[in-house]
Amino acid sequence: MNDEIRRKAAIWLVLVFVLGAATGGVFGYNLAHHSYAAGRPPVQTDDQRRAQKIQEMTQDIGLSADQAQKFDAIISEAQAEGRALRNKSDAEMDAVRGKARDEMRALLTPEQKPKFEEYVSRLDAERKRQKEMQGH
Repeated sequence: MNDEIRRKAAIWLVLVFVLGAATGGVFGYNLAHHSYAAGRPPVQTDDQRRAQKIQEMTQDIGLSADQAQKFDAIISEAQAEGRALRNKSDAEMDAVRGKARDEMRALLTPEQKPKFEEYVSRLDAERKRQKEMQGH
């Protein structure tokens, strides 16, 4: 009889431990997931970021409406120039990448070339996905 009680107690102990661990895991995951999601700033467009900067400068510096309008135009132009530089840089990097890939293709056997092209396609798709996530 004593062994039966010990066995039942052990089963209950294991059951309570497993349920506690599962419940803790669920709550921990939910807490971490919601905390992370709540801490991420929403993605803003260039126009939204510019408007926010103008509003901050108007409050902090005391810009007049005329000054705020001129600041907005200056920041808008700077953003456009920045995009152009990024695009130019991307184009230059694409050229370097293309040259390197051509040199690599010259070293491959006919059997390796399709695998290389598939590999390059995956790299390009991942790069495109990352750029989209970064908002470029």
